[in-house]
Amino acid sequence: MPETRKKESPFFSPYFWTFTTYFAEGFPYTIIRTLSSLFFRDMHVRLEAIGLTSLFGIPWIVKFLWGPQVDRFSTKRKWMLWCQFLLVVMMFLAAVFVPFAWGVGAISVLFFIGAFIAATNDIAIDGFYMEALDKEGQARFVGYRVMAYRIAMMVGTGIIATIGTTVGWTAAFFCSGLTLGLFWLYNLVCLPKVEQPGHLFRDFYNSLLKAKKIAAAAALALALAGLKFLCRSRFYSDLGTSYPFFNVVGFPEWIGILLLAALLGVLVFRKRIWALVAGDPGSYYSQAFVTFMDRKRAPVILAFIILLRTGEFMLSSMVSPFFVDVGIKVHYGWISSIVGLPLSIAGAVLGGYCIAAFSLRRVIWPFLLLQNLTNVVYMVLALHLDPFVAANTGAGIATVPVGKMNLAFIAAVHGFDQFAGGLGTAVLMTFLMRICSARFKAAHYAIGSGLMNVSGLFSGVASGFLASWLGYGYFFGVSFLFSIPGMALVPFLPVDVYDEPEGRKDL
Repeated sequence: MPETRKKESPFFSPYFWTFTTYFAEGFPYTIIRTLSSLFFRDMHVRLEAIGLTSLFGIPWIVKFLWGPQVDRFSTKRKWMLWCQFLLVVMMFLAAVFVPFAWGVGAISVLFFIGAFIAATNDIAIDGFYMEALDKEGQARFVGYRVMAYRIAMMVGTGIIATIGTTVGWTAAFFCSGLTLGLFWLYNLVCLPKVEQPGHLFRDFYNSLLKAKKIAAAAALALALAGLKFLCRSRFYSDLGTSYPFFNVVGFPEWIGILLLAALLGVLVFRKRIWALVAGDPGSYYSQAFVTFMDRKRAPVILAFIILLRTGEFMLSSMVSPFFVDVGIKVHYGWISSIVGLPLSIAGAVLGGYCIAAFSLRRVIWPFLLLQNLTNVVYMVLALHLDPFVAANTGAGIATVPVGKMNLAFIAAVHGFDQFAGGLGTAVLMTFLMRICSARFKAAHYAIGSGLMNVSGLFSGVASGFLASWLGYGYFFGVSFLFSIPGMALVPFLPVDVYDEPEGRKDL
């Protein structure tokens, strides 16, 4: 545990380091995933080539594959600090490369490598958070995690993007490196040392050099690259013409499906697999996946993770088109940033405090119900505004303005949606932390969050067709019905998910 002096000093408080760690998680993601497209286009890169920046997102989708290694070797604190240091170096190198003719190509390679480092940084931060805080602290600071991550995204897409498009990209990447460097310095000095170290980093490097692991990693990389390019191919596009399912199932959804299939296979054969790996110290990787499923009511937990946000995902996928068709697209920016963003942070902060004060068991049902009732509220809003949708759909400029009262109504509904969504986010994050065993915190959290892609699959497949067929009002009502199965599973969750995460040391 941290020494007493550090506990008593506000500068070493979780209020500080929770913010600095999750800012350091959200900021590199924003630079690599979002800002990179703006940079490459501003440097006159062809749109076809910019489309390849979607490859930068692969590490975040498949990061559960190396989560067990972060658990096994060294400490999450060291993983985090090394990753952040390398990301700072990456940003400074990008600043140096900008003026050169070969700079754009070099920066694209830097960002691709940096994406793997940043995804590993995410794994380490999530694992460290669960190591450094008890279960009440984990719930209490959930809102600060969300706030820090959102602020990091705002700094990247707002301040850094503005510097890049006005002053220049050398200055922008230099400021990026300086910003992350300051957070790295704080984390280096002030993060508590709370973890028992695992195997040495040297052992990690030695394990990577084994021929079998190199071959397995290469085969996996080729398979993922093949799947990614298949999803972008003309053949896949032609499949979508005949089978609309393929239009909405892309690379992230296929990874979610494959992860789910693998976990179901582990569930069916878990006793046989566990008998093979339990006594083998070299089977740590396999044990991480087996222990995720080797627990009471594992199918219920799996179904709950997948279904938990189905209604919310369906709603969010159609809110933006609804705003466009109702004729308020010019107001979307301020409604989202000035109304929605602060209320989503407030909801997550309040949700975390309520979970810490009253326990996850008491608030999980009312918070999820409140989150999903926003679908019903949107249904009322859409039915009320149906004449405006009929008049303005397809028009470049709204032919029938909604008026100030209706605009205020829309802003209020969106604000309520974001606030309730923040409460639901607190529940989701806390639940995922509670199902992580003590030995595999980082790996289990990465696996659980990876299953979220399956929820996106449901919403992607159903939303467009249902909204087109039923209209926005009735679609939002039906999306609430899709949220009921997830809420109905709450009474069937095993009791220990509310009280864990220290309980399962070694299975």
